[in-house]
Amino acid sequence: MPEAKHSISSAPYASGDDFRGIFQEEKDSLYQLSFLLTADREKSEQCFVSGLEDSLNRNPVFKDWARSWARRTIIQNAIRAIRPRPTEQNDSSSFDTDDVTAEVDLAQTAAVLKLEPFERFVYVMSVLEHYSDLDCSLLLGCTRRNVITGRIRALQQLEMRSTFNYSPN
Repeated sequence: MPEAKHSISSAPYASGDDFRGIFQEEKDSLYQLSFLLTADREKSEQCFVSGLEDSLNRNPVFKDWARSWARRTIIQNAIRAIRPRPTEQNDSSSFDTDDVTAEVDLAQTAAVLKLEPFERFVYVMSVLEHYSDLDCSLLLGCTRRNVITGRIRALQQLEMRSTFNYSPN
């Protein structure tokens, strides 16, 4: 009988098993998101694991939102790990891409990884993940103007490199 009482309120929420399934099914995509944000394999692995832990230990989330929530936890963990801040510089990142092959996916990834941390975060969040400027500014702790400027700089740098031609899935 308690099941009848709770079936309406608890059924629409994602369980721990739901999140484990999402992280298993989408591990490549979630890891790539983490790596694009951190530009560091060790930190991206930490963000991935922390993202799973955070998803399991959070307040209830609607099942329909579980996938986007999992991606959001990866983003939040990457922000905590890297702490990207708006800059006035246009210097390229120190990520070494000399050994990257000419394959398109690797070239696309390398182009994004060469961006400065703030521009990289804004680009990944707003362009690839489709977050609004307001959401980006709230998560990154900056103004919407910083987000817009960061995205413009990222797009200009990617265009100058002529190696990036992203098409969403």
